[in-house]
Amino acid sequence: MEDTVSARSETRIFTAPRTDVTRDQGKFRTNFDFPGRAVPGHDDHGYGPLATVVESFMDPGTLIRMHQHRNEEIVSWVPDGVMRHDDRLGNELVTDAEHLMVMNAGSGFWHAEETLAEDPPLRMLQIFVRPHSLDLEPGIQHEPIPEATAGEWRHLFGPEEEGGDAPLFVRNAVDFYDCRLAEGATVSLPSRQGWDTYLYVFDGAVTVGDASVGYTESALVTGDGEVPVTATEDSLLVAFSLDPDAPITRQGTIGR
Repeated sequence: MEDTVSARSETRIFTAPRTDVTRDQGKFRTNFDFPGRAVPGHDDHGYGPLATVVESFMDPGTLIRMHQHRNEEIVSWVPDGVMRHDDRLGNELVTDAEHLMVMNAGSGFWHAEETLAEDPPLRMLQIFVRPHSLDLEPGIQHEPIPEATAGEWRHLFGPEEEGGDAPLFVRNAVDFYDCRLAEGATVSLPSRQGWDTYLYVFDGAVTVGDASVGYTESALVTGDGEVPVTATEDSLLVAFSLDPDAPITRQGTIGR
Protein backbone atom coordinates (compact mmCIF):
# COMPACT_ATOMS: atom_id res chain seq x y z
CA MET A 1 0.00 0.00 0.00
CA GLU A 2 1.36 3.42 -0.96
CA ASP A 3 0.52 7.00 -0.03
CA THR A 4 2.00 9.74 -2.20
CA VAL A 5 1.44 13.47 -1.77
CA SER A 6 1.58 16.07 -4.54
CA ALA A 7 3.05 19.34 -3.26
CA ARG A 8 1.23 21.23 -6.03
CA SER A 9 -2.27 20.42 -4.82
CA GLU A 10 -1.86 18.47 -1.56
CA THR A 11 -3.79 15.73 -3.30
CA ARG A 12 -3.43 12.36 -1.63
CA ILE A 13 -3.20 9.17 -3.68
CA PHE A 14 -3.69 5.88 -1.85
CA THR A 15 -2.98 2.74 -3.87
CA ALA A 16 -4.06 -0.81 -3.10
CA PRO A 17 -3.14 -4.22 -4.57
CA ARG A 18 -5.53 -6.75 -6.06
CA THR A 19 -7.97 -8.01 -3.47
CA ASP A 20 -7.45 -11.29 -1.68
CA VAL A 21 -11.17 -11.61 -0.84
CA THR A 22 -12.55 -14.19 -3.27
CA ARG A 23 -15.42 -16.65 -3.59
CA ASP A 24 -15.09 -19.69 -5.82
CA GLN A 25 -18.40 -21.34 -6.68
CA GLY A 26 -17.03 -23.33 -9.58
CA LYS A 27 -18.50 -21.80 -12.73
CA PHE A 28 -19.14 -18.50 -10.92
CA ARG A 29 -16.20 -16.75 -9.24
CA THR A 30 -15.87 -13.33 -7.63
CA ASN A 31 -13.10 -11.07 -6.34
CA PHE A 32 -14.27 -8.37 -3.93
CA ASP A 33 -12.49 -5.02 -4.11
CA PHE A 34 -13.11 -2.77 -1.08
CA PRO A 35 -12.27 0.91 -1.69
CA GLY A 36 -12.10 1.81 1.99
CA ARG A 37 -9.23 -0.60 2.58
CA ALA A 38 -6.91 1.59 0.52
CA VAL A 39 -6.81 4.19 3.30
CA PRO A 40 -4.73 3.32 6.39
CA GLY A 41 -6.85 3.33 9.53
CA HIS A 42 -10.13 3.68 7.65
CA ASP A 43 -12.80 1.89 9.67
CA ASP A 44 -15.09 0.94 6.76
CA HIS A 45 -14.43 -1.58 3.98
CA GLY A 46 -16.43 0.71 1.68
CA TYR A 47 -15.82 4.38 1.03
CA GLY A 48 -18.82 6.63 1.50
CA PRO A 49 -21.63 5.47 -0.80
CA LEU A 50 -19.39 3.02 -2.73
CA ALA A 51 -19.59 -0.32 -0.89
CA THR A 52 -17.61 -2.67 -3.12
CA VAL A 53 -16.53 -3.32 -6.71
CA VAL A 54 -16.79 -7.01 -7.58
CA GLU A 55 -14.88 -8.60 -10.44
CA SER A 56 -17.18 -11.45 -11.52
CA PHE A 57 -16.47 -14.44 -13.77
CA MET A 58 -19.14 -16.72 -15.28
CA ASP A 59 -18.26 -19.69 -17.45
CA PRO A 60 -20.47 -20.52 -20.45
CA GLY A 61 -23.57 -22.40 -19.40
CA THR A 62 -23.82 -20.91 -15.89
CA LEU A 63 -27.11 -20.17 -14.10
CA ILE A 64 -27.36 -18.14 -10.89
CA ARG A 65 -30.86 -18.95 -9.75
CA MET A 66 -33.52 -16.44 -8.75
CA HIS A 67 -32.52 -14.60 -5.58
CA GLN A 68 -33.37 -11.36 -3.80
CA HIS A 69 -31.37 -8.19 -3.16
CA ARG A 70 -32.43 -5.40 -0.81
CA ASN A 71 -31.24 -1.91 0.00
CA GLU A 72 -28.42 -1.61 -2.53
CA GLU A 73 -27.91 -0.28 -6.04
CA ILE A 74 -26.25 -2.96 -8.22
CA VAL A 75 -24.61 -1.94 -11.47
CA SER A 76 -23.56 -4.53 -14.08
CA TRP A 77 -20.76 -3.28 -16.37
CA VAL A 78 -19.87 -5.76 -19.11
CA PRO A 79 -17.03 -4.60 -21.39
CA ASP A 80 -17.04 -7.84 -23.41
CA GLY A 81 -19.34 -10.86 -23.60
CA VAL A 82 -22.94 -11.01 -22.39
CA MET A 83 -24.76 -11.32 -19.08
CA ARG A 84 -28.39 -12.49 -19.32
CA HIS A 85 -30.88 -11.32 -16.71
CA ASP A 86 -34.46 -12.21 -15.88
CA ASP A 87 -36.61 -11.16 -12.94
CA ARG A 88 -40.03 -11.53 -11.37
CA LEU A 89 -41.28 -8.49 -13.27
CA GLY A 90 -40.92 -10.47 -16.51
CA ASN A 91 -37.84 -8.68 -17.83
CA GLU A 92 -35.44 -10.68 -19.99
CA LEU A 93 -32.42 -8.47 -20.59
CA VAL A 94 -28.97 -8.86 -22.13
CA THR A 95 -26.19 -6.65 -20.80
CA ASP A 96 -23.13 -6.31 -23.01
CA ALA A 97 -20.59 -3.73 -24.18
CA GLU A 98 -23.41 -1.59 -25.61
CA HIS A 99 -25.73 -1.65 -22.57
CA LEU A 100 -25.56 -0.98 -18.84
CA MET A 101 -27.88 -2.32 -16.16
CA VAL A 102 -28.68 -0.78 -12.79
CA MET A 103 -30.81 -2.74 -10.36
CA ASN A 104 -32.21 -0.33 -7.78
CA ALA A 105 -33.07 -3.08 -5.29
CA GLY A 106 -34.76 -0.88 -2.70
CA SER A 107 -37.25 -2.79 -0.55
CA GLY A 108 -36.58 -5.97 -2.54
CA PHE A 109 -35.86 -7.15 -6.08
CA TRP A 110 -35.68 -10.77 -7.31
CA HIS A 111 -33.54 -11.69 -10.30
CA ALA A 112 -31.47 -14.43 -11.94
CA GLU A 113 -28.32 -14.29 -14.09
CA GLU A 114 -27.19 -16.67 -16.80
CA THR A 115 -24.72 -17.36 -19.56
CA LEU A 116 -25.68 -19.82 -22.29
CA ALA A 117 -23.44 -22.67 -23.41
CA GLU A 118 -22.70 -20.81 -26.65
CA ASP A 119 -21.83 -17.55 -24.88
CA PRO A 120 -18.17 -16.59 -24.35
CA PRO A 121 -16.59 -16.70 -20.87
CA LEU A 122 -17.73 -13.61 -18.99
CA ARG A 123 -15.64 -11.19 -16.95
CA MET A 124 -17.46 -8.11 -15.71
CA LEU A 125 -17.76 -5.69 -12.80
CA GLN A 126 -20.73 -5.67 -10.46
CA ILE A 127 -20.72 -2.41 -8.53
CA PHE A 128 -22.56 -2.06 -5.22
CA VAL A 129 -23.65 1.44 -4.20
CA ARG A 130 -25.18 2.17 -0.81
CA PRO A 131 -28.46 4.10 -1.21
CA HIS A 132 -29.16 7.18 0.86
CA SER A 133 -32.33 5.67 2.42
CA LEU A 134 -33.73 2.26 3.29
CA ASP A 135 -36.56 0.45 1.51
CA LEU A 136 -36.80 2.72 -1.52
CA GLU A 137 -39.02 1.81 -4.46
CA PRO A 138 -37.44 -1.15 -6.32
CA GLY A 139 -36.86 -1.06 -10.05
CA ILE A 140 -34.47 -1.79 -12.87
CA GLN A 141 -32.78 0.29 -15.56
CA HIS A 142 -31.32 -1.21 -18.73
CA GLU A 143 -30.17 1.29 -21.31
CA PRO A 144 -27.92 1.61 -24.35
CA ILE A 145 -24.80 3.60 -23.55
CA PRO A 146 -22.96 6.15 -25.69
CA GLU A 147 -20.26 4.92 -28.02
CA ALA A 148 -16.87 5.14 -26.34
CA THR A 149 -14.24 7.60 -27.54
CA ALA A 150 -10.67 6.41 -27.00
CA GLY A 151 -8.80 8.50 -24.44
CA GLU A 152 -11.94 10.12 -23.00
CA TRP A 153 -14.01 9.34 -19.94
CA ARG A 154 -17.53 8.11 -20.69
CA HIS A 155 -20.12 9.10 -18.05
CA LEU A 156 -22.43 6.12 -17.45
CA PHE A 157 -24.34 6.81 -14.23
CA GLY A 158 -24.78 9.61 -11.76
CA PRO A 159 -26.92 10.68 -8.79
CA GLU A 160 -30.68 10.44 -9.45
CA GLU A 161 -31.47 13.87 -8.04
CA GLU A 162 -29.09 15.66 -10.42
CA GLY A 163 -30.24 14.32 -13.78
CA GLY A 164 -27.26 15.21 -15.96
CA ASP A 165 -25.82 13.58 -19.05
CA ALA A 166 -25.42 10.02 -17.74
CA PRO A 167 -27.95 7.51 -19.18
CA LEU A 168 -28.60 5.78 -15.82
CA PHE A 169 -28.75 6.76 -12.16
CA VAL A 170 -28.14 5.52 -8.65
CA ARG A 171 -29.70 6.82 -5.47
CA ASN A 172 -26.66 8.38 -3.89
CA ALA A 173 -23.80 10.74 -4.65
CA VAL A 174 -21.68 8.68 -7.09
CA ASP A 175 -20.68 9.34 -10.71
CA PHE A 176 -19.29 6.43 -12.75
CA TYR A 177 -17.02 6.61 -15.81
CA ASP A 178 -15.03 4.26 -18.00
CA CYS A 179 -12.14 4.94 -20.39
CA ARG A 180 -9.97 3.04 -22.88
CA LEU A 181 -6.52 4.58 -22.77
CA ALA A 182 -3.79 3.67 -25.25
CA GLU A 183 -0.21 3.15 -24.09
CA GLY A 184 1.45 6.52 -23.59
CA ALA A 185 -1.81 8.50 -23.53
CA THR A 186 -2.79 10.73 -20.59
CA VAL A 187 -6.19 11.79 -19.29
CA SER A 188 -7.18 13.75 -16.17
CA LEU A 189 -8.95 11.78 -13.49
CA PRO A 190 -12.65 12.71 -13.16
CA SER A 191 -13.18 15.01 -10.19
CA ARG A 192 -15.65 17.30 -8.45
CA GLN A 193 -14.94 19.98 -5.90
CA GLY A 194 -15.19 18.41 -2.44
CA TRP A 195 -15.54 14.84 -3.75
CA ASP A 196 -12.98 12.03 -3.93
CA THR A 197 -12.28 9.64 -6.83
CA TYR A 198 -11.70 5.90 -6.86
CA LEU A 199 -9.92 4.35 -9.87
CA TYR A 200 -9.87 0.63 -10.74
CA VAL A 201 -7.69 -0.82 -13.50
CA PHE A 202 -9.76 -3.50 -15.24
CA ASP A 203 -7.03 -4.16 -17.82
CA GLY A 204 -3.53 -2.79 -18.36
CA ALA A 205 -1.45 -0.54 -16.12
CA VAL A 206 -1.24 3.21 -15.47
CA THR A 207 0.41 5.85 -13.37
CA VAL A 208 -1.89 8.02 -11.27
CA GLY A 209 0.12 11.13 -10.51
CA ASP A 210 3.43 9.52 -9.54
CA ALA A 211 1.88 6.26 -8.29
CA SER A 212 1.92 3.05 -10.34
CA VAL A 213 -1.36 1.11 -10.52
CA GLY A 214 -1.43 -2.22 -12.31
CA TYR A 215 -3.92 -4.83 -13.51
CA THR A 216 -6.89 -5.12 -11.09
CA GLU A 217 -5.22 -2.70 -8.68
CA SER A 218 -6.82 0.52 -7.52
CA ALA A 219 -6.19 4.06 -6.33
CA LEU A 220 -8.24 6.32 -4.09
CA VAL A 221 -7.58 10.01 -4.72
CA THR A 222 -8.61 12.63 -2.17
CA GLY A 223 -8.40 16.40 -2.45
CA ASP A 224 -9.33 18.83 -5.20
CA GLY A 225 -6.22 18.96 -7.38
CA GLU A 226 -6.17 17.77 -11.01
CA VAL A 227 -4.54 14.33 -11.27
CA PRO A 228 -3.12 12.92 -14.54
CA VAL A 229 -3.58 9.25 -15.43
CA THR A 230 -1.06 7.92 -17.97
CA ALA A 231 -1.25 4.45 -19.51
CA THR A 232 2.00 2.47 -19.39
CA GLU A 233 0.26 -0.14 -21.57
CA ASP A 234 -3.11 -0.25 -23.31
CA SER A 235 -5.62 0.00 -20.47
CA LEU A 236 -9.32 -0.17 -19.63
CA LEU A 237 -10.21 1.90 -16.57
CA VAL A 238 -13.23 2.70 -14.44
CA ALA A 239 -13.52 5.64 -12.06
CA PHE A 240 -16.00 6.68 -9.39
CA SER A 241 -16.29 10.30 -8.30
CA LEU A 242 -18.14 10.34 -4.98
CA ASP A 243 -19.08 12.41 -1.98
CA PRO A 244 -17.39 10.70 1.00
CA ASP A 245 -19.74 12.48 3.41
CA ALA A 246 -23.02 11.56 1.69
CA PRO A 247 -25.70 10.00 3.90
CA ILE A 248 -25.58 6.22 3.48
CA THR A 249 -27.34 3.06 4.57
CA ARG A 250 -25.44 -0.16 5.26
CA GLN A 251 -28.06 -2.91 5.11
CA GLY A 252 -27.53 -4.16 1.55
CA THR A 253 -27.73 -7.89 0.82
CA ILE A 254 -24.15 -8.03 -0.50
CA GLY A 255 -22.46 -4.63 -0.39
CA ARG A 256 -23.40 -3.33 3.05
